[in-house]
Amino acid sequence: MCLYTVAKKSLSSWIGSLIGRYRLVGPTARRDNFVFAEITDDSLLTLDYTTTILPPKKFLLPPRETLLQFEKGTHGTQVTPIFDDRKTLIFGMHTCDLHAVRLVDRFFAQGAADQTYLRRRAATTIVSIECLQPCSPHSFCKSMGTYTIQEEYDLHLTDIGNAFVCEVGSDKGAALIDLCSAARRTKGSEIIEMNRMLSEKWSRFPDHLEADLNTLPSIMTLCYENPLWRELGERCLGCGVCNIVCPTCYCFDVVDEVALDLQHGERYRIWDSCQIDAFAAVAGGHNFRRERSDRLRHRFMHKAKYQYEALGYPGCVGCGRCAQSCLAEISPLDVFNRLHHAVIPGAAIHEELVR
Repeated sequence: MCLYTVAKKSLSSWIGSLIGRYRLVGPTARRDNFVFAEITDDSLLTLDYTTTILPPKKFLLPPRETLLQFEKGTHGTQVTPIFDDRKTLIFGMHTCDLHAVRLVDRFFAQGAADQTYLRRRAATTIVSIECLQPCSPHSFCKSMGTYTIQEEYDLHLTDIGNAFVCEVGSDKGAALIDLCSAARRTKGSEIIEMNRMLSEKWSRFPDHLEADLNTLPSIMTLCYENPLWRELGERCLGCGVCNIVCPTCYCFDVVDEVALDLQHGERYRIWDSCQIDAFAAVAGGHNFRRERSDRLRHRFMHKAKYQYEALGYPGCVGCGRCAQSCLAEISPLDVFNRLHHAVIPGAAIHEELVR
């Protein structure tokens, strides 16, 4: 573990030196909320922030991105793949969002690896920050095991009052420290203070989930036909906002758009939502999940079972964005707890896990 200390009074000059070297992205205040946006002035960066409206995932998997361009020529059609591998620095990412990035990284790297995503990811440096208190009343990151992290970051900051202790996690992180003239090796007294801050942190985070995290896939299996889905489906508006604000949703639609002259065009992808009626519609007018209750159940199965079993991590990081944004006030924490109480206690869970 390589630790450096940067005084808060030196943060502004450090950020200023990074702006010219990277496309710098970070949390900034926007009216009564916070958003991740490009930082062109060091004064815009706000590290003491609550949950942002959209996750920083939007800079790794943009809402709309061009995959390739094509043009008809005398010798056939010329196809040019498009990659955005600008040198980017995401500064001040909360640990729950970093857990989400880990999941999305793994998804796009498996099977036929997605080079559009992976090249952008390889060009991105991440500076995360330790959350010392819950971001919002909807957060349940402690229950999902995402309120701290020991890897994945390039540089990790811990606030110790008048300074940040910076833990280097990669060569990219070491390069950032080299650009900070005010950085120095962390003193023993500062390590003691950091450990004190971290030990006092745990009691501030309530453990909202009443089930054991590892039993969620089994609970979801046992409750596939639970009447709760019908009840929630009657409330759900099918608007898809839960997918839009989620840091681990990665579904997209692919569109080929041809210019009016029929000589050139582009293929691009845009975010899609499994809660929208047309998402599971296929030729012949059939819809695999026509009912809102079916679509809503699919989303929760995906978060608590499918992603967990396929990628090794739960698809929900407990950030609370979907509960905060849902017009029907559907909360994943409430859903998980209600399903937990609906299953046969003890024996049924154990039996399903063994099976």
